[in-house]
Amino acid sequence: MNRTHRSARPLIAIPARFSATTSALRYAAEVNARALIEAVWRAGGEPAGIHPAATDVPARLARFDGVLLPGGGDLAPHRYGATAAHAAVYDVDDLQDTFDLEVARAALESGLPLLAVCRGLQVVNVALGGTLEQHMDSDHRHLVHPVTIRRGTLLERAAGAEKADASCYHHQRVDRPGEGLTVTARAADGTVEGLELTGARGWCTAVQWHPEDTAHEDPAQQGLFDALVQAARS
Repeated sequence: MNRTHRSARPLIAIPARFSATTSALRYAAEVNARALIEAVWRAGGEPAGIHPAATDVPARLARFDGVLLPGGGDLAPHRYGATAAHAAVYDVDDLQDTFDLEVARAALESGLPLLAVCRGLQVVNVALGGTLEQHMDSDHRHLVHPVTIRRGTLLERAAGAEKADASCYHHQRVDRPGEGLTVTARAADGTVEGLELTGARGWCTAVQWHPEDTAHEDPAQQGLFDALVQAARS
């Protein structure tokens, strides 16, 4: 138990994303999506952005009760063994990649509850030796589409449904799942939309979509954040 009082909100670590400009702060910043923060707060968690410095990551995470790996730009293709980058690959940042991959590995090894979203799912997949398709023929950006969720999974229990409407913004997808990962959701075109680690030490699920986009009005999406915070609380 990391919290001083059991009644305190569980502390959820969210790796910050680099932003070149932010009007309110005038300069470059480290940010996270407001909808993501609010979804964690609604669930009863205390969201805390953490600086993407790949130093003593396991020790830094030890003070937290859970981890949320958010969306963001693309992972560098060399991270999953590709020898060249597709022209559509964007916003690659070596420091961000190194940090996110270390966060994923540290959370999985320690058993910290982990929810991974969009890029976060891809980070978990690559951290466990999986690969990505660098650019889909028909990408899923600015698209809400149905996904089918596998019965009996953590994802199904969190969402409370076997089908859900997923708000997507991705042009890449899982090619080969990483070691121990099970596909828990797919889109109609076969795209992997959910992954879970078989035999994980702690609660862990990952989705390729952005549940925060509609969590304020869709209980199935808010349920993912609720499940993360509940796992962090217990």
